[in-house]
Parts: sequence; C-alpha cells; structure tokens
Amino acid sequence: RMSGFQINLNPLKEPLGFIKVLEWIASIFAFATCGGFKGQTEIQVSCPPTITENKTITATFGYPFRLNEASFQPPPGVNICDVNWKSYVLIGDYSSSAQFYVTFAVFVFLYCIAALLLYVGYTSLYLDSRKLPMIDFVVTLVATFLWLVSTSAWAKALTDIKIATGHNIVQELSPCKKKEILCYFGSVTSMGSLNVSVIFGFLNMILWGGNAWFVYKETSLHSPSNTSAPHSQGGIPPPTGI
Repeated sequence: RMSGFQINLNPLKEPLGFIKVLEWIASIFAFATCGGFKGQTEIQVSCPPTITENKTITATFGYPFRLNEASFQPPPGVNICDVNWKSYVLIGDYSSSAQFYVTFAVFVFLYCIAALLLYVGYTSLYLDSRKLPMIDFVVTLVATFLWLVSTSAWAKALTDIKIATGHNIVQELSPCKKKEILCYFGSVTSMGSLNVSVIFGFLNMILWGGNAWFVYKETSLHSPSNTSAPHSQGGIPPPTGI
C-alpha cells in the first residue's frame, strides 16, 4: 500500500469495471483498424496502335485519406500514351473525419487506462468520493455522444472513399476521356478492415451508453442518502447486491 494505492481486482468483476475493460479493448480495435490502413487502386490503360497491351497505373492511399494527394504512378521508366500520369490525383480529402475518429479513439483508450487504475488501485477513494463518480458519469455521457458523432462522420467518409477509389475514377480522369486512350478500372484494395472500424465505433457507442447506467448508480444523483449520511460505519458501503 502506497499513498492510498492498493490493488483490488474485485471492481473488474463488477459491471462498472468489466465494461471499462471492454471499452478499452474496443477502442484499440477502433483506431488500429482505421489508422493502420493502406490500399491502392489500379487502372488499366492502353492506346492502340501505339500501346496495344494494357499498362497498369496505380494510386496508393491510406490513413488519413487525403485522396487529393494520392497521385497515379505508372510503372518505372514506362511512358504510357504520352501522359504525365503523376500529375493526376484521386478526388477528395477525408482526413478531418478519419483523424477525428482515430484521435478520439486514442483519447478514449487513455481515459480507460486512467479509469481502470482508479477503480483497481483507489477503489475506496472512488466509492467514498462525490466528485469522482460524477466526473466519470459526465465523461461517459459525453463519450457516448462523441462516439455517435465521430463514427457517423467516419462511416459517411468511408462511403465516399469507396466511391472515389472505385469504378468512377475512369470517368473522372481527363486523359481517359480522349478517344485514342482506353481506360479500364482494374481493382481496389478490399476495405474490410475499415468496415470493421465503423462497426467497432458503433459498438463503442453501445458500450459507453450501457455503462452510463452503472456509473450513474455510483453517483450521488442515484443515491443521495448514502453520500449525505454521516460516515458512522467508517465509509464502508452496505453489502447490497450480494
């Protein structure tokens, strides 16, 4: 025991602590699946009779999804149809939605660590305090709302990213509008991990929303008599729920 710190793993068996562990794990999946993404989209180009076989140009993109900085790259040292393909880029900048989502998930990750340390190391301090459960409750409500906002924004951005890197590219590239140049959409990297990041965003919202009730039960709003009563029992809460 050091300055009130005493490890007590019992709170982790309670909903309050157990759900916090789930929130911590879910936040890791949220920012890892989104922040770690790298992908590319390919277009097949030919211009008969000069180039009869298809040549591949590739645009590489990833987090934070500034697609307007992802230029098309031809194979090294190959001149495809006398076009400077490197001057052409994908359309759209989705960095604000992606970075808001990932940054918020990282902050949630850090807050969960701090909250778990408080639950496990300073259990009596948390239970005897009026302010700490109330702060925890307010943060939980705000986090639930921000998970909804950030995940919704990211889900919308992801839909737009799929469109911007899909079949529509061929219509948007000006060289492909010339009669002598033939462009075909090749392929785009699967965005399964990004779909998972959206799912985890909404899962986090459900976890935080559900946890609000268990945090609320620890506040003075739920049981004002417990906190206002004199501590004749030395601050030991009654053995309810056993």
